[in-house]
Amino acid sequence: MSDQPLVTILDDEPEIRQILSETLEDAGFRTLSFGRAREFEAALRTMTPDVCLVDLSLPDKDGLTLVHRLALEQGAIVIIISGRAQVQDKVTGLELGADDYIIKPFDPSEVVARIRVRLRKSKPKGTTSNTAFFSGWTARFERYVLEDGKGEETAFSHAEGEVLRLFLESPKRLISRAQMQDMLGGGAGESFDRAMDVRISRLRTKLREDPKNPQLIKTIYGAGYIFLGDVEWR
Repeated sequence: MSDQPLVTILDDEPEIRQILSETLEDAGFRTLSFGRAREFEAALRTMTPDVCLVDLSLPDKDGLTLVHRLALEQGAIVIIISGRAQVQDKVTGLELGADDYIIKPFDPSEVVARIRVRLRKSKPKGTTSNTAFFSGWTARFERYVLEDGKGEETAFSHAEGEVLRLFLESPKRLISRAQMQDMLGGGAGESFDRAMDVRISRLRTKLREDPKNPQLIKTIYGAGYIFLGDVEWR
């Protein structure tokens, strides 16, 4: 098994696939390229990519419909690469679970840099463990699932997992929006804030929190968030 991360490239433009493949392989990554969503989805049955680069304008499927599945079911880092420069497209992509959004035309070296940043951020920061226990819940980051006291599992996306890990590694400490942006990356501004709001809302739902009075992930208006549970890593 190679220790080189596998990056899949889904784009219907052969030139872009070639440029990205050559640049990424020169940078030490393994790559697989696809021009159709159908081919890519078939390949997912036999491979588990570390990073997925996804174009939104595909000939056989809108790339946005793939983003949530990739983030939730594959647990992969998902980076959208698209010519769609509208803010709403970026917000929608991030809300669906994408970790980053790069607008065409782009410098291939920027893509390499973004991937490396994401891979670094996906590694445990304060602990080498991938399992956390808190308030009757178990977060299993190696499988991207939350498990309740009865063993019932609920999947979470890679992007949601980044936020959850941030909270679990800093319990009972205020985390500001600026700190979240710095730790999790991504562009600052409205799209990042909205994406964070959606991810935190989804985590609260999966943790069966009362949206009007959450007990674990508390919002400190004007300041940020605090995770109030006791956490044990094993």
